[in-house]
Formats: sequence, structure tokens, C-alpha cells
Amino acid sequence: MAGKPPTGDPVQDAPEVTAPQHAAAGLPAIAHTLRVATDQMGLRRTALTLLKVNQKDGFDCPGCAWPEPDKRHAAEFCENGAKAVAEEATLRRVAPAFFAAHPVAELATRSGYWLGQQGRLTHPMYLAEGATHYEPVTWERAFDIIAEELAPLASPDEAVFYTSGRTSNEAAFLYQLFAREYGTNNLPDCSNMCHESSGSALSETIGIGKGSVLLDDLHRADLIIVAGQNPGTNHPRMLSALETAKRGGTKIITVNPLPEAGLERFNNPQNARGLAGRGTPLTDLFLQIRLGGDQALFRMLGKLLLDTEGALDTAFIEEHTHGFQEYADAARTTDWEETLAATGLRREEIERALRMILASRRTIVCWAMGLTQHKHAVNTIKEVVNLLLLRGDIGRPGAGVCPVRGHSNVQGDRTMGIFERPAPAFLDALEKEFGFAPPRHHGLDVVRAIRALRDGDAKVFFAMGGNFVAATPDTDVTEAAIRRARLTVHVSTKLNRSHVITGARALILPTLGRTERDRQAGGEQFVTVEDSMGMVHASRGRLAPASEHLLSEPAIVCRLARRVLGPASSTPWEEFEKDYATIRDRIARVIPGFEDFNTRVARPGGFTLPHAPRDARRFPTATGKANFSATPVEHPHLPEGRLLLQTLRSHDQYNTTIYGLDDRYRGIKNGRRVVLLHPDDARAHGLADGAYADLVSEWTDGTERRAPGFRVVHYPTARGCAAAYYPETNVLVPLDHTADTSNTPASKSVVIRLEPAAAAAGTEGS
Repeated sequence: MAGKPPTGDPVQDAPEVTAPQHAAAGLPAIAHTLRVATDQMGLRRTALTLLKVNQKDGFDCPGCAWPEPDKRHAAEFCENGAKAVAEEATLRRVAPAFFAAHPVAELATRSGYWLGQQGRLTHPMYLAEGATHYEPVTWERAFDIIAEELAPLASPDEAVFYTSGRTSNEAAFLYQLFAREYGTNNLPDCSNMCHESSGSALSETIGIGKGSVLLDDLHRADLIIVAGQNPGTNHPRMLSALETAKRGGTKIITVNPLPEAGLERFNNPQNARGLAGRGTPLTDLFLQIRLGGDQALFRMLGKLLLDTEGALDTAFIEEHTHGFQEYADAARTTDWEETLAATGLRREEIERALRMILASRRTIVCWAMGLTQHKHAVNTIKEVVNLLLLRGDIGRPGAGVCPVRGHSNVQGDRTMGIFERPAPAFLDALEKEFGFAPPRHHGLDVVRAIRALRDGDAKVFFAMGGNFVAATPDTDVTEAAIRRARLTVHVSTKLNRSHVITGARALILPTLGRTERDRQAGGEQFVTVEDSMGMVHASRGRLAPASEHLLSEPAIVCRLARRVLGPASSTPWEEFEKDYATIRDRIARVIPGFEDFNTRVARPGGFTLPHAPRDARRFPTATGKANFSATPVEHPHLPEGRLLLQTLRSHDQYNTTIYGLDDRYRGIKNGRRVVLLHPDDARAHGLADGAYADLVSEWTDGTERRAPGFRVVHYPTARGCAAAYYPETNVLVPLDHTADTSNTPASKSVVIRLEPAAAAAGTEGS
């Protein structure tokens, strides 16, 4: 039998802290997976569900976007993927009686962990203006309420349509089509908060804002550099790919402020070596860099390559690149003293990395939020590209750029047109196919949407999935902004904090999950997703829906469009709802690479989207070549007595979804309000291991942003750096502290001071 949801919110006691671990997965991962899954789903449902995760005839994991190999294991999932599936396929339910028993004001005092543990939403729910409780509402009335608030807006741009990365290609295409036919490009999405910096940098340098490698390339690489990424927690199936690469002779350099167990040693639970042996050591060289020092590191490595005879691929540079001389002139002025100060590394460590690069003919650089969430993030990623261009390592098998995406279809949503700054060619194709003139002016990204809500310039907020309030920066500002809206709408599978921080009116629209069957008038449907490496494949749920009152995301969009746009719209919304194949036919005519979509996606494993730099060493940039960048080297400068904070996930969470209160690999149990500090930094602030401190961020606006009551943990992080979990520390990230060009919140470089606190503060996870 599945367990019941918690009835009380766990109050934070002193977290139990032990030494961090030095290996990931193995038997403990199997035990934890089975315990969580059976507690949520029961034994039989666990077996039936997990054996269909990431299978060619099954459903795509609602967790990360890591690609699947062609030959798949029967258990093609990781611990955190199993947790994501368990929470979606749970037998727990949040029915109208739950909302009748809990006023919204009370729910707003609960932690995100407690809210998520209550189970699946079963009915559309409505919070009327001035009401204290959500009440059930029919779908027809829900769409009427949305239409009532959209109709009187002075401009369509007073509405914001947010998208989470779990939305399917079909739903995302319909969603952006509706928003643009309604009249706005206000389509912010979770990419704005994570890999927007990658897209900005790669679009400018290689001409396409996606990675250039496929899964087999990692197996063929001589060297893989993993920078600013913790795959053991955030993309655990990547460890299997790294293990395969290591067995083939690949070397791995890890660049990170924190040592992470998954990159030290991988105990693969799918083979005897991982279960009974010592597993596989992964990292050959660990560069424990200071936060924000990555650009300085890659610039110095570039300078050293320039100074090494025979190190450059001159034929590639001459034929395929632009701007080499300007870059070379800038790189040759790089100073060792400044580099060592910015990175916190020793000269011999950087020189060892250079030797490993020189010994490699095929190098891949992988990265995630540790590179993308800094003020100078875009220039940092351009510096990564510079390094690879010097060696001709783009467009060569076993080499290239590999930004590792988060949510399972975050890349596909962008491909489908979820973007506030759409390309003119995309809008032209949309206009030709559907016969209306889409808006051409740029819309709002996440940060600008919060400002618009704060300032009263946006009045309706509609979210297709996600947990916007918990995911965004500057929590107090964001919550106040949301409360100014006339209407907030959330399409969701489970309860989260965004449902209890509302506009004057609020709707919760419950939707099918990836695990569930989707039957429409045209028969049983499937959807498609795009993984982190541009592979598109089908996803088919097998479970009965959690409630007869659920609608699929495509159905919700189609019914919303019919109600809001009315008979003036010639788009066949009713046809799209009945048969998703008709949506894919239109996608095939609008978006390059999706030609003959229905036929190609019917093949087991799907198909690969074209990528000009990878496939043909053709670079569709403004210059027609891959562009070197000679941007100034930047890194954060800390005032005396201050630290640089990075917000991060625990092992028991995925994005803002908290599965539990432990971080097994970092030695943290039963607590989330912890701050990881180097022992010398902690002692310099007079903070013993186990003491409590308030974290106070400092920003140019003079506003005090405080996160109280964090347990100090002496931890082997880089000097001058601190780490703490989000969303608890999102309150410290100033709304205006963003990356240049991409406008991504700079959540990995927040200047803080520490003030001693008497004890823990309040409720865990609140």
C-alpha cells in the first residue's frame, strides 16, 4: 500500500550533518528509489510504471532532458527520475475536500515540500476575489473566467503566458500559437532562468543556440570537461555515459567550486562493478574554481594554446572562423596573477589541464547552471567556444559544446516557438500557415514579466506548468508582483507554492501527467519531446488518469483558444484537440527539421534534428563562420568580509520540487536551511560548525534581503564561496542582478554577509 501524505509540516530541528560522500548511486540509490516509489505508488504500480520510463514504447521521464541510448536497459531511469515519476503517479489525491479544509492563508504558511507531498490535483479549482478558500469549478466556467479577465485588457501585452520545461512539443506549439493569435509575444519560460545564457552565446558564436554533440560523441571523446555542473544530482543518467567514456580511455576534467560525489566515483547500480565492486572513478583532474572564475580559466587556457607551437588547428581556423586575430591579441595579454586571483587555482593545476587538452584530439565541454547564472555568463560560454575553436573541436565526431539542459522538454519548448523574441522567419512561417499576422515586437522574459506585474503593466498571468513563485528570484518582490495581478492561472499536476500566492482571482487547472493515458475523440494520443541533444521522440502514458476531471495540456489550450478567440479564429482548434497528429502536420510545415514529422516520430527512438555546425561544419551566423570573441574577462569582486553565494539543489529535489529533506551525498539529513562554508571562511566570521547565521545579500539598491536561521556547515568548498539550497535562498537574489545579454538571474554569484543567529528560523522549507 502507498503511504499517506504528511499531515503536519516538519519543523526544522538541527539538521544532522556527517562527512560528504565520495561516490554516487550504488545500492543506497536502489534502496532509496524503491522506498520513495512504493511509498507513493505501492509495489505493483511501481513495477508497472518504472519499467516504462524512457523506453521506446513508454513515456519520457518528467525529470531531466538527458538522452537515452539506442540500446536501453530495462531500468532506464535514475534515482531522481524515479522520484519524479513516483510523485506524478502517486496514489495520493488533492480533491475539493482538501481545499474546503484548508484556507489559502493557511496553505501559504506551509512548506513547498509539504504542499507537494499531498498528491495529485483532481478538479479545476477557483479562488474568487475576496474568498478565503478555493472551490471546485467546471471547465467551462474556468475558461469563462479567463476570458472575462483577458477581454477588457487595454492591450494583449497586459497578459503573460509562462511555460515550464515539461510541456510537450504539441502543447507548446499550440500555446505559442494561441498567445500570438491573441496578440502578444509575452512567452517567458524556464529557459530564461537557466540556459538562456547558453543560447545567447552559442547563437552568436556558432549560429545555433543548442549543443553540437550527440550521446555517442561523449563515448568517443578523448577529453570531457565538466564545468559548473553536478550530474550526480541534476542529471544522474549522464554518469552512465561518463562511465562508458572512461572505459574507452576518455579523460575527465571537473571544474566546480564544490567537490561532488557523482563526479568522483560512480557506482553504477546496473552492473556488478557498481553494486559489489569499487565502481568507476570519473574525474582525472578536479579544478576547484572560485565562483565566477571560469571565464578567466578558459581565457588563460586559450592563451597557453596560442603560445604552444603546433597546438592550433590552423586549417579549421582559416576556413571556418572569423575574428581570430582580435581574439588572439586579447588573449595574449592575459595575466597569470590576475587569473590565479580570479580562479583560486594554482598555476600547476592550470598547466596540467593544458597538457590534457594538448593530448586530446576530440574535446567536449559540458556545462550547466554553474556557468549560465552569472553576470558575465554569456561571455564565459563564448570563452568555452573560443577554446574549442582553437583546436577545431566543433563539427568533429567526439568533440563539441554540450550545454546540459534541465527539464525534459525545455529545449523542445523553445524549438516550438516558446520565446519572447521570436525570429522573423518563424513568424513568417506561422503567418503563412495560419493566416493571421503575429505580433512582431519583442515580449517579456521572466525578469521583465515580474517587473511588469510589479508595476501594474501586466494584469493576467497564465502558467503552463511549473512553480513560478518558487523558481524566480527576489521572492518578496515576485510574490508582491503576483498579488497585484487581476488573475493568476496555473496548469498543474500537483499543488505548489504558486497556487497559494495569487492574484485577485485564481484558477488551478489540473492536467494529465506524462505517465497517464491520453484519450481524445480521435482515439488514444501520444506526445513528443526533444532531449538535451536534439533527439525528438514519442512519449506514451500507460496509467489511468488520476481523475476523470483532468484535461491534457493540448486540450486545455484548444478549449481556451476557442473560448477566448471565438469564431474569428480560423485555426482548427477542435480538430487539434481530437487528434494530435494534425498538430504535428502543422509543426512540420512551420518549423525546419520537422518535415514528415508523423512518419519519422513513429519510428522507435524517434529522429535527430539537423544541426549545421555538427553535421556540415556550416555556421549560420551573421559572418557565415564560427565567431571568436574578444570580450573583456570579468569575475566577481568581493568587498572585505563578504562571501559569494551560489544557490543549488539538494539531492532530494528537482528544480523547486522537494522530494525529501536529505542531501545524502553532501552529508545533510533532515534539513534544508544549511549554508556550506569553507572552515577557514566560517572561522573568519566567528561561526563554528553547527552555529546558526542569517544570510543577508548586498546589492546596489540598498535593499536588505535576508534569509534567517541557516545552520553553518563546515564544508570543503572553494575559499570565499558559500552554497545554500533554493528556493529557500531565492529571496537573496536581486531581481535586477542578471546576466548581460541573456537577462538570466545571476543566482550563482550573490554577494552576502553573515550575521550570527540564535537558532533555526521557523518551518523547514518555508
